[in-house]
Amino acid sequence: MGSHGSEAGAEAGSSFLSDKSAKVFVAGHGGLVGSAVQRRLVSLGFTNLLVRRRSELDLTSQPAVDAFFLLERPRYVILAAAKVGGIVANSALPADFIADNLLIQTNVVRAAHLAGSVRKLLFLGSSCIYPKFAPQPIPESALLSGPLEPTNQWYAVAKIAGVKLCQAFRLQHGLDAVSAMPTNLYGPRDNFHPDHSHVLPALLRRFHLAKLAAAPRVVVWGSGAPLREFLHVDDLADALVFLMDRYSDLDHVNVGSGAEISIRDLAEMVRDVVGFRGEIVWDASKPDGTPRKLMDSSKIAAMGWKPKIALRDGLVETYKWYVENAAADHHSQSQSQSQSQSQSQSQPQ
Repeated sequence: MGSHGSEAGAEAGSSFLSDKSAKVFVAGHGGLVGSAVQRRLVSLGFTNLLVRRRSELDLTSQPAVDAFFLLERPRYVILAAAKVGGIVANSALPADFIADNLLIQTNVVRAAHLAGSVRKLLFLGSSCIYPKFAPQPIPESALLSGPLEPTNQWYAVAKIAGVKLCQAFRLQHGLDAVSAMPTNLYGPRDNFHPDHSHVLPALLRRFHLAKLAAAPRVVVWGSGAPLREFLHVDDLADALVFLMDRYSDLDHVNVGSGAEISIRDLAEMVRDVVGFRGEIVWDASKPDGTPRKLMDSSKIAAMGWKPKIALRDGLVETYKWYVENAAADHHSQSQSQSQSQSQSQSQPQ
């Protein structure tokens, strides 16, 4: 970076997109969101990205995070790092999910303030911060208006604290910290774990294995009636860059596609994309989950941002990535896969 440093950029008053030589710390660059943000910034010509693997920088360690910020002095921070998991993981490790996420957020936001170099920080939340029975579509104002979904409350409480943390540091210290709440995400580097994945990657994996095994049918839990919203992670990355460049305010911002699809239609679309020729059987004895979960993204839409990637196009790309990068790990499982195993046991997100 040289002697002109991060502080000089703050004085210049230039926008994020015109400050492409500035140091940008992408926390969580190895994950679904962080890797998409990194790809987007590289494609836009940013030349000074700071990334650290977990083995290189433990974000739950306050001394390590403080030392990193004082040494590197980033000008911008995108906080996409988090401990994440599905219902099973949240139920088994509630202390880890609340404590680790509180530590990561607090350490990074606090260090960003103390370093004195950070011009802007963006914190990534999750749609699970909203009450279980929030109005549909879910507006930003629904936050803290009712009880949370019990199965992921530990993660949700930590993320709510992250939103409030950013607001508090803005109010008390003038740190330009903003928060974005994405809807259900999918795309390259998604989690395709057989037990811990969300509904869309779970369906992709199940139909792929059923195709390899020439299974006659795939059984999917529930009625297929629930409606869900999906946003490609590259669209989210585009939205985050947009917010870094254009948004500075106390309130958090929803980021969604605005489009809903039933789980039944989603399953049929995935079957078609994968090329599975068998039957889909719906096991209505299994729970459906929340009937509808749509974000109200009118706020960011009014600012001039909209998603670009159609769901089917995104599914084609995601399946291609899965086949090239993750499917090999599952091929051996398909050899012994029986008809009874060809079930998508993932709850709708």
